[in-house]
Amino acid sequence: MCGIFGYFGPKKNATDMVVEGLKKLEYRGYDSWGIAYKTSNDIIIHKQVGKIGEAQITFGELEDAEEQIAIGHSRWATHGGVTQENAHPHFSEDKDVVLAHNGIFENYVELKEELLKKGHTFTSETDSEVLVHLIEDEMKTSNFLEATKKALSYVEGRYATLIICKSENMIIASRRGSPLIIGTTKDNKEFFIASDIPAFLKYTNQVNYLDDNELVAIDNTGARFINLISGEEIKKRNVEIQWVEESAEKGDFKYFMLKEIMEQKETLYRALNQEKDLIEKVADAIKNAFGTYIIGCGTAGKVCMAAEYMFSTIAKKHVNTAFGSEFPNYHHFLTDRSLVIAVSQSGETADTLEALEIAKSKGAKIISIVNVETSTMARMSDIVLPIKAGPEKAVASTKATTSQLAILMLLAYAVADKLADGKSLLIDATAQINDMINPRYEEHIRKIAEVIKDTESMYIIGRASNYPIALECAIKLQEVSYIHAEGFAGGELKHGPIALISKGTPCIALIANDDTKKSMLSNAKEVQARGGLIIGIAPERDPVFDYWIRVPDVGNASPIVNIIPVQILAYHLALLRSNNPDMPRNLAKSVTVK
Repeated sequence: MCGIFGYFGPKKNATDMVVEGLKKLEYRGYDSWGIAYKTSNDIIIHKQVGKIGEAQITFGELEDAEEQIAIGHSRWATHGGVTQENAHPHFSEDKDVVLAHNGIFENYVELKEELLKKGHTFTSETDSEVLVHLIEDEMKTSNFLEATKKALSYVEGRYATLIICKSENMIIASRRGSPLIIGTTKDNKEFFIASDIPAFLKYTNQVNYLDDNELVAIDNTGARFINLISGEEIKKRNVEIQWVEESAEKGDFKYFMLKEIMEQKETLYRALNQEKDLIEKVADAIKNAFGTYIIGCGTAGKVCMAAEYMFSTIAKKHVNTAFGSEFPNYHHFLTDRSLVIAVSQSGETADTLEALEIAKSKGAKIISIVNVETSTMARMSDIVLPIKAGPEKAVASTKATTSQLAILMLLAYAVADKLADGKSLLIDATAQINDMINPRYEEHIRKIAEVIKDTESMYIIGRASNYPIALECAIKLQEVSYIHAEGFAGGELKHGPIALISKGTPCIALIANDDTKKSMLSNAKEVQARGGLIIGIAPERDPVFDYWIRVPDVGNASPIVNIIPVQILAYHLALLRSNNPDMPRNLAKSVTVK
């Protein structure tokens, strides 16, 4: 959730580099921020409540030294309110050790009680402060590195940490369950440590990945990687990342969300450009599995639900779907013949990773459909299908969503032994999306947003594979507009939800030109008869629509085209309601806590 960034190297502007890096990680948390940096005989901490992106601050050059050391943190609050005291980094009581932490220490209450009995005094409400006190305690009998290793052995939960010490020129980074990447220049003189690669992509594309239960100690001799369980040093090889910095920047767009919506013209083509052998290998795994489970959380969870319909309709094949957070309840059914397909943008979603850990313990085969090919989820998998969407910075997922849908549909066709037909359909749909997304289309949707911007509640209905898309539309509207939005199966309205309809209540009807069309139009008329305002998203206009948003007629690919107008609608509702569409309140991009 939170974003952390550290620098070790010769540059005197280390503090300003950390601030710059944190601004690129702000999508991970924007309740408060802070940095800490070393001087010749002290550590200085500066922290503030609010978004670092709004901070107009420079620290200037640090004093002459062979190594400059600075760490920073952009917080998404979990334990403790949004206050300056709870902002990171945190000092130890003796002011010798400083910590920035992403994740949750699940046993912090018990550890804190033990420390209080020893006479420790805490200045924040956070779970994070416990670790820095533990390190201080261990340093009474051990050096900085050994004390940190011992302290980490006491904590339970998922974490990524950056730790510095006044008495040593070293950064220690550790990881269990939360992402942490080490960037290094080719001469191995500078090191960058961050929650995500775009934070340091300006300086290097050469990286190492910390795996679970690993620690790296960086000093003037280089980087030492250590396994926290065995205590042994690990050899790591550098990996060169192919992303370019421009792909992680806004360019001419004011917000990442609109940029990423518009990029779907290209990202869908990239998603479909998969190796035929790889798609067929995954399809064979699905055919031969004794039970296939497709899992994800949030938006990815809705994509999984849509896939269940796709496999039924296209491949005449049953697959099981579940939210990652709920999947542990199904572990009784898993065997070494089971197949688990995980869907994620980041590949670091805590609930889905926990589900995969359970699946691996049962011997199940794991396939991941992810945007970050070097993520934890990808490294846990037997096969990786990359969605190739490039960096997605807005909290509300857009281009990753449609790419995930496209790949799962391609797999459904491959299972049906109709891969060429599926690819042809999806390439045609992508071409029509390219024609659809234009300034005039966006302006038409903006005008509809003007009409409904002050509504308190709205509803979205769909049938078959467009029912999960109705649920995803509701998520998009909730995330960025803060309007109460709910998605329903069209046929379920009359079983209760239609009681919520009153005069002027907006209802979006997702209508495909298929055998659900007549039933969906009938559902729309039921809502209209109760005074509802009908916004039809469909290939053809119908008299029941008060407002019509045209989408191309693309057959089975309708879930992909139907979500895009709602993405645009949500974006403009956010602007009209004076919200930041990139950074919705209370949310963060990568949910790395359970």
